[in-house]
Amino acid sequence: MADELELLRNANPVPADAPRFGDGPLDQRAERHLADLLDGGRREGRRSAPLPGRGRRTGLPRGRAADGERRGQGGRRTRGPVRGSRGKAPWGRSAPLALGNRPARAAWGLAAALVVTVVTLALVLTGPGTPPAVAAPRPLVVQAGSTPVPLKVLAGRARAAAADGSPRLRKGTHVQSWSLGMSEDAPPITLPEERVVRWRADGSHTELVVATDPRHPGRPVLSDGGGARPVPDGHVISRRTYPPSWSDAPPESPPPHDAARLRAYLSEAAYLRAAPTTPELLDAVELLLDHWTLGARESAALAALLADTGGLRPAGQVTDRLGRRGQAYVYEGRGLRRMLVLDPVTGAVLGLESVFVRAEPAYGVKAGDVMAYSAWMR
Repeated sequence: MADELELLRNANPVPADAPRFGDGPLDQRAERHLADLLDGGRREGRRSAPLPGRGRRTGLPRGRAADGERRGQGGRRTRGPVRGSRGKAPWGRSAPLALGNRPARAAWGLAAALVVTVVTLALVLTGPGTPPAVAAPRPLVVQAGSTPVPLKVLAGRARAAAADGSPRLRKGTHVQSWSLGMSEDAPPITLPEERVVRWRADGSHTELVVATDPRHPGRPVLSDGGGARPVPDGHVISRRTYPPSWSDAPPESPPPHDAARLRAYLSEAAYLRAAPTTPELLDAVELLLDHWTLGARESAALAALLADTGGLRPAGQVTDRLGRRGQAYVYEGRGLRRMLVLDPVTGAVLGLESVFVRAEPAYGVKAGDVMAYSAWMR
């Protein structure tokens, strides 16, 4: 081993007293010593060992990298990416040192580029004195002093607004969503996305999903495509076109604009019992709005259905995450507070928010954290 180390020291093109950091080719002496080392290693039938403790001079990282492994895979329970372990080198397995000038410089350049990228992203996402662009949204706050509007009153307003039948029902959706991904070995992260689904006359449809957060226009957004990573605002996650298809079963078939029939429709769409509970009904409403953009009559029927169901407490006026004013209706149970936001005149659903009412330390969740939020648009 002592002989090999001496050969390595002699072959190193950047001795300790060199004025530059190895940006030139090996000289003849170094080439000869390196050839002696490689020939000797083959003759002895063993590989030359990496050079320990000399990362400063070669520009290569010390120690062993992560070997491509990731912690926490399979531990995440809700929607969201699996993130790699922290503090491990991102360039994979460390190899025996290549002392030729080009391999050494290439490895150094890769390491330097990765360090610069990580530092740059950290600064962009968590700039000094500014909240990170990918932080979870705060819960919606009911305006102090606002007057809660009972659902029956709002349902009456929606019925009056739907007298002319405009706007009409349209298949497809346009929704902005924030969803929390959790695991037992990493802090929770929030993924903001926007999805637009449009149907054509021939029964085909398109789906466009982009990573965007209207709270922070122009700033990077965290995406789970290929693992949690920051992407530019408006980055296209997926763009798909689907062939023609038809179905007469909910939620693919058009929803009725009668409250009683709409209840049966939602129960069939979400595979619910004949008399769904309030949280089950809210889940079914979310399913419906991810397939259809309701018209005035369907919105009025849904408001009437919600008014007859009970369990939703009128809370007052809120401004949703797209800057729209609405009336909030709250249901609390099973560790979550769910807030449904309706247009105060037409009864159209603007948003649905789910917030933890108690901490979940195993997943890094605090009481008051937003688990999910959806904002629907026409």
